[in-house]
Formats: sequence, structure tokens, C-alpha cells
Amino acid sequence: QVQAVESGGGLVQPGGSLRLSCEASGFTLDSYTMGWFRQAPGKEREGISCIKSVDDSTVYVESMKGRFAISRDNAKSTVYLQMNNLKPEDTGVYYCLALEGVCALAAGRLIYFGRDYWGKGTLVTVSS
Repeated sequence: QVQAVESGGGLVQPGGSLRLSCEASGFTLDSYTMGWFRQAPGKEREGISCIKSVDDSTVYVESMKGRFAISRDNAKSTVYLQMNNLKPEDTGVYYCLALEGVCALAAGRLIYFGRDYWGKGTLVTVSS
């Protein structure tokens, strides 16, 4: 059974950093494309970044570049999202995506095709 469990969310002050983790089970991590999405209160879920299974290349939504970084540790079956210089508008629930498929950018948005598995999310609150 494919599972992805997020952790690492919490309350952080503006300008602070957090590292989210997504622990995968039920599949071999390096055979899946992995991604991070988020959903702010009252808004649609939006993509942040993905890391491809075929070559570990990464894709970022333009507005997330520079502050967010995705990485994977196949030995630990874990994907990370390092978030720096956090802003109040980064507040939301962050979700991990495990994908038997591909991800890409289209019209500035992160899109994906294939069979998808989602974690339940971890809440990030950026507030002073």
C-alpha cells in the first residue's frame, strides 16, 4: 500500500525556516516522481515543486524558486521541502504527492499526469 506521511509543519515567525519531510512506504522512492503542494485557507491547492524519478531533476513554480528547495533521500525513503524566508502568505496545509507519472510546468502552474497518492498534509503557520 502506497503511503506518504508528511511531518515538520508548525508555527514559525516571518523570515524563519522550516523543513518538511515526507516519509514514503509501500513503494521504492526513486521509482516515483515526488512533489509538494499546498493549500492556503480559502484557496485552491497549488503546486510548489516536484522531483522526477527518471533523473532527479526538479521543477519549481516560478514564485517558489529561491526560497523553497525539494530534495530526496532514497536510502531514508524521504522527500524534503526546505522552506526559507517564510512569509505569512505561505501559511497553509502542505501535501506530499507520490506519482506514478510525470510532472511539468504549464502556464506557470505545476501539473502532473499519472496515478497519484497523497499524504494527509502538515500545517504550516507563518505568523508573528
